[in-house]
Amino acid sequence: MPAPDGKMERREVEETTTAAAYFLPETLHIMGDAQTQMLHRGIYNAAVFRAQVTLSGKFAPPDFGPLKIDVKDVQWKDAFVTIAVNDLRGTREGIVLNWGGTKRPLLPGSQVPGYTTGATASLGTDKPIASEIEFSIPLDFNGSEGIFFAPFGLQNEATLKSNWADPAFRGAFLPAERSVRPDGFDAKWKVSYYGRDYPQSWTSRAGNERFTTQSVSNSLFSVQLLSILDAYRYVERSIKYGVLFLVLVFTTFFLFEVTARQKIHPFQYLMVGAALCLFYLLLLSISEFIGFGWAYLIAVVASTLLITWYCRFFLGGGVRTFMIGAGLAGVYTFLYITLRQQDYALLMGAIALFIVLAIVMYVTRKVDWYARDAS
Repeated sequence: MPAPDGKMERREVEETTTAAAYFLPETLHIMGDAQTQMLHRGIYNAAVFRAQVTLSGKFAPPDFGPLKIDVKDVQWKDAFVTIAVNDLRGTREGIVLNWGGTKRPLLPGSQVPGYTTGATASLGTDKPIASEIEFSIPLDFNGSEGIFFAPFGLQNEATLKSNWADPAFRGAFLPAERSVRPDGFDAKWKVSYYGRDYPQSWTSRAGNERFTTQSVSNSLFSVQLLSILDAYRYVERSIKYGVLFLVLVFTTFFLFEVTARQKIHPFQYLMVGAALCLFYLLLLSISEFIGFGWAYLIAVVASTLLITWYCRFFLGGGVRTFMIGAGLAGVYTFLYITLRQQDYALLMGAIALFIVLAIVMYVTRKVDWYARDAS
């Protein structure tokens, strides 16, 4: 650049930037015990838990070579250990980090990129980390729904037990071992870092965007402490089989019209359909006050009697009305058995629809549809 006297001068400007280098633990061990209880508010129940979880493992000496960082530029006094926790409001006690035998309190706020909720402890040392250091963080917190973990270590092992007898294992990894009993469950995960999409170390400088909240969410593994088949889920599942009832009853009416020349008005179809739909409303409302089994029985008896009584007037009573009542009772019984099956519900429903279709095809196999239209 030109100087005031017209001579050219060359000046070099040195800029100093500060970035954070992040290192995940070499090994991560998770030990947890979640004790659940049911809370009641009015007619509604909610499952909550108190979990005592210990995060432990070890950090290897940080390798700055792949990150292209000169060791002499590392500001060791600013080193910290941080964790991300989805919700700290349920934490019952202060969180303390055991770092190589030295205990340090963790303060609110996470330094994990993309996460603000959590806790951080400053290591406060000017000495480089030249050897492996073991750590542990005990957590005691309340929660609901479930517990989620991320496989931040090269090797990850998680062991969780609970008194909840109906766990749902979710996420990217399923337990390597599990034992589900009437009085609770035990589960153990063994996960390596090959199953995730983010690296073991990175910096906050541009070009290190592989560690994102989305990539972490995709690697989570969890157990949900929800009742898979409570009254509301039973009703929800039963609604999925509503087409079975409509197909069965309306097909029976249609066969009466085709084979027995029985005239049925569309309004009568509408009334029977409304009664079939009312069954689900009765089931849901009654099951909020009494057990699902008794609520189901009451709703079945009420709906079957109402539809059978109504059909007696336009079907002429006798065998046809009995067939409607017996058919409804049989299908409702089949539905109840199906709802109690967690693993084979879809298979049993598909088989039932297949059987209904086969019966309809068999009964109508000799019907002359063109002759009926011509008449």
